[in-house]
Amino acid sequence: MRRTIVLLSASLITFAAGSASAQNANPRNLILFVPDGLRGRIVTSQTAPAMAEVRDKGVNFKNSHSLFPTFTMANGSAMASGHYLGDTGTFSNTIYTGRPIAHSNNTVTPFLEVNPVLLEVDEHFGGDYLNEETLLKMAREKGYSTAAIGKHGPTFIFDHTDKVGTAGLHSVIIDDATGSKNGVPLSEEMKEALTKANLPQATPSRGENGKAGDAKTPGTTSANVAQQAYMADVASKVVLPMFKARNKPFVLVFWSRDPDGSQHNTGDSLNTITPGINGPTSMAGIKNADNNLAQLRKALDELGLAASTNIIVSSDHGFSTISKESKTSPAATISYEDTPKDFLPMGFVAIDLAKALNLPLFDPNDKNARVADNAHPKAGNGLLGKDPAKPDLVVATNGGSDLIYIPSKERKLADRTIKALLEQDYVSGIFVDDEFGNFPGTLPMSQLGLKGKAVVPHPSIVVNFRSWSSGCDEPTNCSVQIADTVLRQGQGMHGSFSRGDTLNFTAAIGPDFKSGYVDALPVSNADVGATAAKIMGLTQKAKGKLIGRVMTEAMPNGATPTAHAGTVRSKPSANGQRTVLNFQRVGSQRYFDAAGFPGRTLGLDAEGGKQKTAGK
Repeated sequence: MRRTIVLLSASLITFAAGSASAQNANPRNLILFVPDGLRGRIVTSQTAPAMAEVRDKGVNFKNSHSLFPTFTMANGSAMASGHYLGDTGTFSNTIYTGRPIAHSNNTVTPFLEVNPVLLEVDEHFGGDYLNEETLLKMAREKGYSTAAIGKHGPTFIFDHTDKVGTAGLHSVIIDDATGSKNGVPLSEEMKEALTKANLPQATPSRGENGKAGDAKTPGTTSANVAQQAYMADVASKVVLPMFKARNKPFVLVFWSRDPDGSQHNTGDSLNTITPGINGPTSMAGIKNADNNLAQLRKALDELGLAASTNIIVSSDHGFSTISKESKTSPAATISYEDTPKDFLPMGFVAIDLAKALNLPLFDPNDKNARVADNAHPKAGNGLLGKDPAKPDLVVATNGGSDLIYIPSKERKLADRTIKALLEQDYVSGIFVDDEFGNFPGTLPMSQLGLKGKAVVPHPSIVVNFRSWSSGCDEPTNCSVQIADTVLRQGQGMHGSFSRGDTLNFTAAIGPDFKSGYVDALPVSNADVGATAAKIMGLTQKAKGKLIGRVMTEAMPNGATPTAHAGTVRSKPSANGQRTVLNFQRVGSQRYFDAAGFPGRTLGLDAEGGKQKTAGK
């Protein structure tokens, strides 16, 4: 009999019931600072002194976890709502919606990091595709001043259902699109304040930092300094003084695109694994984010707000260097104009499955056009089957892992797909929707908190890609992974079940956190969302039960629970592969360290912990 894991935190039940707390009586301010893509062990007093100071003088969450799949929108949804992905439905950056999205060129596989796309997906799924209340929505409705500033997409998700123009106080939203047709309109108050501070009402572009290059041209060698300097100025010179003048508690989310943007587009390592994401451009991106945090903390000091403001710093995921090499992939043997010889092209999973299943391949990002034999899908996504309007199988390409959907729920097709994936050397771990039953070599998605109350289509299969270390003193700082992406070997990506991707950076400082405390217990981005709500005394009307826990051990006089480690192993496939999952547990709460096939995932211990075989 299969055992179903329910991720439900007793500490959050108390929070959800709205019990009285010191925070309710004396509301604090909160800044949630998200350095996108910051690796958990890359922070030192040299690389990021401001973040190192928060960690060392406040709480060091040294055992932190990104949720898998380790992507931005997925983990943004967890921080925004306190829920695992099975409830939020944000399974990756690109998902299958089951219907065309007009603001994404009518594709059924939209990229979610675009505000109009999020709004349209909301419309298709009951007005709120996330299906859970967000941190800023709850705070705004309780009378807090609220703002979200930073990277397009994850910034907006913190209050994406706020309808500008209705009665009440609205969140300030400043992102890449501010001042354009895709931006959230600025209030008259904000327009006047920006003008008074001599700041423009439109966000500057990324400039050189936005250049990814191609197979022959290196990407950027510049961090995202100018754009983020504008956002930090807006936060420190306009928003924080405005919030102080209102004399109300506030919540500010600052989502720093760096180091993620600089690591993705780095031009330091064209088509080579080293230095990869450890070159000067990536390190400059880390320092850029750190400078933004230092500016915010200085503003708090100057405004007299530091003593009443909690700061949580949490990155959405770690990071890895891209590899495009495979000895088994049919896609790698085809010659493409934009791909070096013998390298994996973008969309290699869709191409390989089309060949293995003997199904036509269509491109959902090219008006469902048939993909030629010597070409790859424009964005990597694929519709497999005779009729692209009614596909047998859908591949949503993301990076270090891909999502596969079988709309018909046909078990035989799932079986054939899994067997084809098991033959590829770039695969390391396969997770299958519980509705399909057990398959040798795979684990059920419920083991990862991916089966919940989500209203968008659940993936049928999540396929993780191989990862390893390029060789350094701290392996998670030099993780390498196969990635299904337009980016090149030597540039950066994430999304895998490598510990290099699951080990994010988390630290906190402020009146509701201990000082100089090292927290050895596992924590996750869902816990960040739950804890942020707790310290503000917010009550969520939760629909799903896949909820993070409040990190009470990091609070003065808070309870310190006990943690345990475990390992789940699948039955072996015909070719001997097993999907193995290493996790930690606090109560019934699971934290996912690494998973995949033994020998193919960085940080995976195939023998460690208390073991359990799936299906028994």
